[in-house]
Amino acid sequence: MIVAIASGKGGTGKTSVAVNLARVFDTPVQLLDCDVEEPNAHLFFSGTMISEEEIAISVPEINADACNACDECVEFCQFNALASFCRTPLVFPELCHGCGGCAQVCPRGAICEKDFRVGEVRTFQDERITLISGCLDVGVSLASTIVHAVKNRLRNDLPAILDAPPGTACPAVATLRGADYAVLVTEPTPFGLHDLGLAVDTARELRVPFGVVINRVGIGDDRVQDYCAREGIPVLLEIPDDRRIAEAYSRGQIIVEALPEYRAYFELLWRNITAHLGGNTAIEAMS
Repeated sequence: MIVAIASGKGGTGKTSVAVNLARVFDTPVQLLDCDVEEPNAHLFFSGTMISEEEIAISVPEINADACNACDECVEFCQFNALASFCRTPLVFPELCHGCGGCAQVCPRGAICEKDFRVGEVRTFQDERITLISGCLDVGVSLASTIVHAVKNRLRNDLPAILDAPPGTACPAVATLRGADYAVLVTEPTPFGLHDLGLAVDTARELRVPFGVVINRVGIGDDRVQDYCAREGIPVLLEIPDDRRIAEAYSRGQIIVEALPEYRAYFELLWRNITAHLGGNTAIEAMS
């Protein structure tokens, strides 16, 4: 089972939900940090790094002697990774998506390809959790490439929890696509409600079943609950606004370990996810 933890905006507690949900498993589980522009799941992880892999794409290299400045490659590239200056097109590898189309359309065979590093994927292991974390290199815009590299290392025989990037742009879509279920984390504020609507639209467009976790309950009003009721969206869990949670988070601690009473919350979340996936629309609440 693949469960993506997503949000319409940053700062809602998405990573907190992901790492704590993984920690309540009594059996092996995978945690994939797909927030590759700012990965931080490893900050809450005491395991050992067992591998570090460089991720590269193929970018064009132009032979100036063979190039006749026809600009076929420039016109083909939809990502503006090639620009026409004087005779030989200029290559911007940070913008290249590695499709290889420019080399295919070049009538002179003047384009070959070379590797260009875009980031890395690191794997950590403790007694139960395998953490796979992607990190995009500074100045590179290919976050989705790293997301795919992280997901390609997923084992199908173990449950997986994916910590998605915030928002609804390409990296978030790449994370959600193919998931069995999505947990949309929000907060009871006007911004939280607005961006939850964007995340809901994205999950529906991708046809991924989903439910909502409302974090920091008590800081706002009931508009998020009312929205979910109107839209028929299950509220899987409500986490209260508790200063002790923020203090534990700031120390890099796992909530279910620093505050054991919250373990029941995340065990309940997993039960509600599996029940909803199994067709049970009755959502269990904290007693």
